[in-house]
Amino acid sequence: MNLRKLALSLMLMPLAMGAALAPAAAEDLRDVVEMRILPGWRTDRGTQIAGVQITLAPGWKTYWRAPGDAGIPPQILLSGTQNVTNATFQWPVPEVFETAGMRTIGYIGSVTLPIEFALSDPDAPARITGDVEIGVCKEICIPVRLDFDAVLPAGGARDPMIAAALIDRPMTATEAGVGAVLCDFRLGPRGMRISAAIPMDHPAPRGAPPEVTVIESGTPGIHVGEVQTARQGNLLRAEADMFMPRGPQIVDRSRLRFTVLTPGGAIDIQGCVGG
Repeated sequence: MNLRKLALSLMLMPLAMGAALAPAAAEDLRDVVEMRILPGWRTDRGTQIAGVQITLAPGWKTYWRAPGDAGIPPQILLSGTQNVTNATFQWPVPEVFETAGMRTIGYIGSVTLPIEFALSDPDAPARITGDVEIGVCKEICIPVRLDFDAVLPAGGARDPMIAAALIDRPMTATEAGVGAVLCDFRLGPRGMRISAAIPMDHPAPRGAPPEVTVIESGTPGIHVGEVQTARQGNLLRAEADMFMPRGPQIVDRSRLRFTVLTPGGAIDIQGCVGG
């Protein structure tokens, strides 16, 4: 089965509010960013574990799936496939950057993004073509499009770069001992304002850097702004504005996604219930 325009975990929002964008010649970009497809290996389930490896010049960074209001959201688009029926895109734990009072979230140096492909025929090769659109930043930010055309063989050995990225993932709420998130909404300046109470399994360690919470709406057209996070013992409180350019919309609590970035990793929490 061939898939046309299969988008992987896209975060659609305006390009870079507050980032200084600059054009760059092709020869300059080759000195800044390099991308390659790691073909990976077949699993016992008959899927293919592959990876997108992005390597940046020293001092340059790129962005996580929810990059912050001053970041450029990454997009990976498959324009053509062979022997692929579905794809699941995974993100290693990112870093938090504070620049001129603005928060962005992403990776510095290099990052490998694992992708698991479901296949029509687990015993046959697969092929993927498409492009990666990312922002790369140092003193300036450059939007970059990188094309790929790769064959994923039926064999293949376990790739240590992909394996390490799979290990460096956020914990689930169950793994972290996080209870059900309570959330409620009220009118805000540009739509709604969300308040969430996240029951953690322990108080914040004394002297540790503060946690950072990211909230994703899971609904196209609804963007959640920068989150204010505060700890009260075992309870983490997170509050943010939800921007709705097309006017009031229904927010599906089950589709909300909360990521708590801690000094030692991250926790990925799906959904909330009424407070």
